[in-house]
Amino acid sequence: MSDRSMTKSGVESGGVEPSGIIHELLSKADIQVGGDRPWDMQIHDPSVAERAMAYGNLGLGEAYMDRQWDVERLDEFFYRLIRYRVHEQVQPFRLIFHSLRARLLNLQTARRSWQVGEAHYDLGNDFYRAMLDRRMTYTCGYWKEAETLEQAQEHKLDLICQKLQLEPGMRVLDIGCGWGSFMGYAAEHYGVECVGVTISREQAALGESLCAGLPVEFRLQDYRELNEQFDRVVSVGMFEHVGRKNHRAFMETAKRCLKEDGLFLLHTIGKNVRNSTPDPWIDKYIFPNGDLPAMGQISDVCEDLFVIEDVHNFGADYDRTLMAWHANFEEAWPRFRDQYGERFQRMWRYYLLSCAAAFRARSIQLWQYVLAPQGLVGGYRRPAM
Repeated sequence: MSDRSMTKSGVESGGVEPSGIIHELLSKADIQVGGDRPWDMQIHDPSVAERAMAYGNLGLGEAYMDRQWDVERLDEFFYRLIRYRVHEQVQPFRLIFHSLRARLLNLQTARRSWQVGEAHYDLGNDFYRAMLDRRMTYTCGYWKEAETLEQAQEHKLDLICQKLQLEPGMRVLDIGCGWGSFMGYAAEHYGVECVGVTISREQAALGESLCAGLPVEFRLQDYRELNEQFDRVVSVGMFEHVGRKNHRAFMETAKRCLKEDGLFLLHTIGKNVRNSTPDPWIDKYIFPNGDLPAMGQISDVCEDLFVIEDVHNFGADYDRTLMAWHANFEEAWPRFRDQYGERFQRMWRYYLLSCAAAFRARSIQLWQYVLAPQGLVGGYRRPAM
């Protein structure tokens, strides 16, 4: 079989020029090459087509980073590709190893778990402060009654506190606490004590400063090492890094650390299809070893550990969150240009806008699960939202 790949429709690029296939595929999403609409693709180098056909989104993303093509509205370009499932019609032969590696190997061992912290979360606290809200909340906001990013993140944090039914004096564990936005909010507004674990030294250092004076403790620690009990457990935006081979170990850790009458809130991005492969461009440049769970996988690993009391999907809100981060990033970029360089700028723009498009197209979701070790007597009542 040719290295240049085969589409699901049976069109093989060995007999047709890659540029011809690209035109054919893009037309299915109402995208033109050289058109004048904001989502139309402008190609500056003829090798783009071959890179995309040979390596899928990895090749397309690297070509964008190399300035070989542009589009005025990258988010709208990807929304159309994803909504019309055009990306699924390219199956690059050269990425078979990536697929097998993700399926067969445990890429999220305790030793490897620190890689994403060093590669992504340790990029620089000043950089993230410019992009995020004042509490440094690097997860989906809740926009139902919010007009600004600041409001959306505060509403999300308060929603979590309400779902956990927090009361003063409770002790709360935050697995993957980031810069401590949840812990700081919960301690300040609900009178609880918090312990958070993270694999990012930069996050822990700034988080301690942001939460100074509050009953909040940061630990540089892998979640598998935890072995003490808390009234509540929360994990916001960390389960995406756990990996399918470690889902059960993660849930066992949460169960081990939670009192029998406690509640565990899991906030995670999720995918619609269980056996899909992590995106190779995201894996290489943004979140090494990431692996989005499917809803069925979460249900499987809860068996005999937790009763699923509630599931809430507000994945469409991540589109608006990512677009707000992108606006902040572009506005602040002149301050960081000399430090990171143009290729990083194009990489980060590609990351934020392609992900916004995926949520807009409903290809990926954002779930909040409320879990209880034995189920709540009388049932769980979700707070008014």
